[in-house]
Amino acid sequence: MWRRLDIRGAQGGAGVEWRCRGITWSGGVPGLRWQGGRVSALAYGQRLAFRAAGERRCPGARGNPCPLEAVVPGRSTGGRCGACARLDRAHSVAADTFLDDPQPYRVYLAWFGPGMTKVGITAEARGEARLLEQGAVAFSWLGRGPLMAARRTEEVLRQALGVPDRVAYERKRAARHTLPPAPDRALEVRELYGRAREVGGWTETLEPLDFAAHDHAAAFGLDGLPPFSGTVTELVDGGVVCGRLLAAAGPDLHLLDPGGRCLALDTRLMGGWVLQGAGEEDAFSAPVSEAVATADPSSQGELF
Repeated sequence: MWRRLDIRGAQGGAGVEWRCRGITWSGGVPGLRWQGGRVSALAYGQRLAFRAAGERRCPGARGNPCPLEAVVPGRSTGGRCGACARLDRAHSVAADTFLDDPQPYRVYLAWFGPGMTKVGITAEARGEARLLEQGAVAFSWLGRGPLMAARRTEEVLRQALGVPDRVAYERKRAARHTLPPAPDRALEVRELYGRAREVGGWTETLEPLDFAAHDHAAAFGLDGLPPFSGTVTELVDGGVVCGRLLAAAGPDLHLLDPGGRCLALDTRLMGGWVLQGAGEEDAFSAPVSEAVATADPSSQGELF
């Protein structure tokens, strides 16, 4: 039997308008966050059915509400107005605007699909959270140390190994439906780890960490996904999203809609919307971009 996500319950009762804030991976388990801090846990196999209502409003940044409650575009994965986006990036490690963090950092090697690896860094205290948020199917730690040493190592390895620090999301989504076996995934990460250890210099400023393959396919629910059908491009006022939750990876939900399509919904598109529960009789009506027969590996798409 499918479990249904109770939107009204998540919002604290009828008549209360709470806006969605996207996905969270607390404790390695996905959940939908709501304005005000509540979280609705997600379970694979449950039914999701909701309707977007009204206008999409900027949720603010870093715990501060948007003073203008600005309307933001439906297709923006950032989901913030210009002023709040700048505030959010003002102290961001990812944007190289926060450089004096004294806590230790780790360099990691992440795998998203065949031929899709990247090097990145994350605060050691966050554990695997960053890898879950990015949708890394497999990864290994490489080294640990101060922020600036980790950042320099990331750049050195990116250049030396010919791997990016970002991977296009459209490529990630499609790859999840045709994954090779876990040993093959681990092998590709191991090979990259070996090449990284051969690059000179970085071990003088970072403590190298032994290779250990970590795999998130089970946590994401990726085993046995049906063929990829397409992506929800945006939510619109009155538009309905409904289906059975098959998997979640990074910010994406993979849904089997009533018509048998396996669709990816980027939960960052949900941020700022008021969501209302939809009924059994409501048809899927949110805009969808159908998957092409063959993906162009050189396509840049959206990066994360």
